[in-house]
Amino acid sequence: MMAWLFEPAPRGRVAALRTLSYAFVVFDLLFYTAWARSRGGVPPELYDPLLISRLLGLPTPTAGLVQFVYWSLLLLAVMAATGRAPRLLGWAVFALYLEWLLIAMSYGKVDHDRFAFLVALAVLPTVGRARHGDPTPSERAGWALRITQIAVVATYFLASWAKLRFGGVGWLTGSVLARAVIRRGSDFADLVASLPGLLVALQIGIVAFELLSPLVFVLHGRWRYGAIGFFYSFHLLSFAMISISFAPHLVAMTSFLPLERFRPIAWLRRARWTRPARMSPAQPSESGSPP
Repeated sequence: MMAWLFEPAPRGRVAALRTLSYAFVVFDLLFYTAWARSRGGVPPELYDPLLISRLLGLPTPTAGLVQFVYWSLLLLAVMAATGRAPRLLGWAVFALYLEWLLIAMSYGKVDHDRFAFLVALAVLPTVGRARHGDPTPSERAGWALRITQIAVVATYFLASWAKLRFGGVGWLTGSVLARAVIRRGSDFADLVASLPGLLVALQIGIVAFELLSPLVFVLHGRWRYGAIGFFYSFHLLSFAMISISFAPHLVAMTSFLPLERFRPIAWLRRARWTRPARMSPAQPSESGSPP
């Protein structure tokens, strides 16, 4: 078990995942959860802190606190994306992003698409320095990636457990997807819903997929990449039908991919040196006379 948890992985994979994760934090603040900035103006009596907020004794969000977390996290995430001070900046980004999520999710709705991404932010600083494209195997890198992968798979498996726990077996043949299509469905979803029994078949398929998701760990090579491709296609289908985006989860899921091949600095340098030279002024012929 320990050998599996600490199976060495290229440091370059961690470097790429860091850059991608911290860049997503910036995108998240500016676009994806920009609405959370309004939490500072919500009446305090509507604040229903999550368990972790109560355990940590975190204060009720105010306009000043929300703005401080927002701008501090935005600045530190940009700095962390450069790979500098990976532990110091990484831990700071994790702490502030956790507070940002607790502020956003303490008013009645908790999104489970953040779980694996938050775990990734928590474990990436433990690796230390890592450079893009570095193939050097590292047990620390392997552990951080493995923990992130476990969180990704746990998101699926625990989601199926919750469906069966609270909805029972009846969830499989119920009208969950039908209600979702009515509320936020697309033209594509309407087409799917018009086929008798297909929505129920999709519900059964979703639960089966989520329950079997841990099998990805017994696959290797192209088979594993194929399974991850299926995971991504599952979310693409969900977005196409009912506009549910699992963007942070999809970022965390890249921990399964060979990100060490991602070398943005090397690509930029190569593009710079291979850029076609500008056309120079016409030179006279060797004879000195015009053609």
